[in-house]
Amino acid sequence: MAKDWRAVATAINTRMEQLELTQQEVANRAGVALHTVRELQHNLVERKRTARTLEAMSEALGLPRQHLAAVLDGRTPPATSGSSESSGLDDLYAKLADITQRLEAIERKLPKD
Repeated sequence: MAKDWRAVATAINTRMEQLELTQQEVANRAGVALHTVRELQHNLVERKRTARTLEAMSEALGLPRQHLAAVLDGRTPPATSGSSESSGLDDLYAKLADITQRLEAIERKLPKD
């Protein structure tokens, strides 16, 4: 079965929009390079990615670890909502994203050394 990188890009974009995350925030959370996030988000380069990259991206987006791998393979991803635990994680990630944005805004206002 062919890999559906376009579906992966759609899933990433949808989730980033839901959580109001920037590419840099996702890259930092996932521990991947910014260009990796860009390539995946915009389906720029269809190449094999390690399972670790897709797992890290899934987790950075507050999704189950195997979510993006399932999307890539055309399988139904693990459930992301409906349980109070995943809903709580979604809320936590959204609050963390808000705090991060506020902290970055404060840091930009501080005088440089």
